[in-house]
Amino acid sequence: MFTGIVSAQGEIKLIKKNNSYTSLSIDAPKGFAKNIKKGGSISVNGVCLTIKSAHSDKLRFDVIEETLNKTNLGFLLKKSKVNLERSIKANSEIGGHLVSGHIHGVGKVKKVISKDQTKDLTIQAPAHLMEYLFYKGYIALNGCSLTLGKILKSSFAIHLIPETVAATTFKEVKEEDLINIEIDQTTLNTVETIKKIMLEKKA
Repeated sequence: MFTGIVSAQGEIKLIKKNNSYTSLSIDAPKGFAKNIKKGGSISVNGVCLTIKSAHSDKLRFDVIEETLNKTNLGFLLKKSKVNLERSIKANSEIGGHLVSGHIHGVGKVKKVISKDQTKDLTIQAPAHLMEYLFYKGYIALNGCSLTLGKILKSSFAIHLIPETVAATTFKEVKEEDLINIEIDQTTLNTVETIKKIMLEKKA
């Protein structure tokens, strides 16, 4: 589990395609990988990946085709920047909201409005996710815990504060970029429960 508070940005150094999976090598900031063990979990652009090895803040992962096809990791290039977060501990402060690292869909940035140190984004979401999006609700985008703004027919607004812009890859976000979306689990469970109750009443 993660908190959705991005703690570092990494850079893709190597992408090696194998028969049934792709190996990724990511350079993390100094000290990020301290005491991390093989088999540990790291959020990479919001995707929970298992550490293959970590030496001198060089992180290595093996990513299966299913993950590459369902997230924006399959579109990464050498030198691409990614958001990183280590998994939470029992005594961790939950600054954002609980994030599992399981992506529900990929959105596309349709508009970017930069205002001094802040940014306003409009993101087109997959149609099947729109029923889980609510004004002022939680959402995780590329692993970053954010609050939803205005909800439109097929898209939603996000308003980024200076701290978020500076600490994440949203600093360089541009139109047509693909964004990993994880729906807040509490919201998802609530919506699904209500749908089930409504169906039972109709039966």
